Amino acid sequence: MHPAPNARPEPTAKETRRVASATLIGTSIEWFDFFVYGAAAALVFNKVFFPTANPLTGTLLALSTFGVGFVARPFGGVVFAHFGDRIGRKSMLVLSVLMMGGGTFVVGLLPTYEAIGVAAPILLVVLRIIQGIGLGGEWGAAAVMAVEYAPPHRRGFFGSFPQIGVPAGMLTANVSLLAMSALMSDAAFVSWGWRVPFLASIVLVVVGIAIRLKVAESPVFEAAKQEGRIERQPVLAVLRRQPLNVLRAAGLRFAENSTFYIHTTFVLTYGTVVLGMARGDLLIAVIVASAIGLLTIPFYGWAADRFGRRSVVLWGSFVLLAMSWPYFWALDTRSLPLIVLATVIAVNVGNSAVYAPQPAYFSELFEPEVRYSGASIGAQGASVFAGGLAPVIATALLDATGGYDWIAIYMSAMVLITIVTAFLSPDPYKDSLKQARSEPVAAVR
Repeated sequence: MHPAPNARPEPTAKETRRVASATLIGTSIEWFDFFVYGAAAALVFNKVFFPTANPLTGTLLALSTFGVGFVARPFGGVVFAHFGDRIGRKSMLVLSVLMMGGGTFVVGLLPTYEAIGVAAPILLVVLRIIQGIGLGGEWGAAAVMAVEYAPPHRRGFFGSFPQIGVPAGMLTANVSLLAMSALMSDAAFVSWGWRVPFLASIVLVVVGIAIRLKVAESPVFEAAKQEGRIERQPVLAVLRRQPLNVLRAAGLRFAENSTFYIHTTFVLTYGTVVLGMARGDLLIAVIVASAIGLLTIPFYGWAADRFGRRSVVLWGSFVLLAMSWPYFWALDTRSLPLIVLATVIAVNVGNSAVYAPQPAYFSELFEPEVRYSGASIGAQGASVFAGGLAPVIATALLDATGGYDWIAIYMSAMVLITIVTAFLSPDPYKDSLKQARSEPVAAVR
């Protein structure tokens, strides 16, 4: 245990709230960018960038570009984590918003396949990689910053604020796309309407950067820096000292990361291509779940402080497991109320419970000097195999089998990985409650 530093006074309640707000606003902007792309990939990009393929194959190719962003996320997580543990969390918060937002804005300017041929999808992939790198660095910075500023007994609650950015970003992204598609014809939407949310995001990026520039550096990082505990190679250090915790962080993400993108992205493909439903109806289900998520995520963050991180994660995982087949049964009814209900149960009752505790849970597994690196590598490594590939795998299984049974089996397998990982993982939250805010949490090896 390192001695408590006295170089900087403990953060005030106002500072803690300011940091929580900055992480929430910044992640909301970045996830808005991310989900605008995901929805557009499912609804438009097969026509705009892959027009020569049949509808399902074109959608598969478009969703593959969505997955490319996830492949880039671990790279962003490693690079940002290195500098986040070396020079500080704050600068990474600002840079990640700039990269993510800039990539999104340029996608809105990108010429179509009809205009420049194969160069269009190639440029789309390049921009998607830039987005993925930015988002890969974003999560670790926001999560660690929020937790390190929070009081020990409220790390779960304040740590959930970056997670609220997901439903907030998804809500604004889908509302904007729904508005565009409702206010214009299908031809106009495909021609230019889909570009509006991408271009408008630049305003949000400027606001996000301005807010994050006002936030002070993490007191935990400043204390480690003053005491000379900064690692020269934090990524290598965490892989050498705490490899099991990196794997635990990755395994704990599989349930929420894989099922979430099936419930919110692949559903647009399944509903429009297989069921012939209007995209507006499907977006409504996602929008309702997003709005409710603004409440369920902080609730589960509070619950993680009250009942422990692992208990909340397991509860959500078993709900997701139970919904693997009923979710598709609800879709096949083509009844909007049933679809909304199934989506809310899966996303808000199940997924939110797994997702909300992660910043506190992952941060408490790692020592302060390698915390950003450990949390980022675990979280972003899982995003490749769980989240990024989920819509692509689901679409490929649908194309190969014509049904949803194998998709449900795939979802169940992903959830079981998290359940097994949770049972095999420690939950150090009670130990963390005994620590002073400025002291490091005792890492579990």
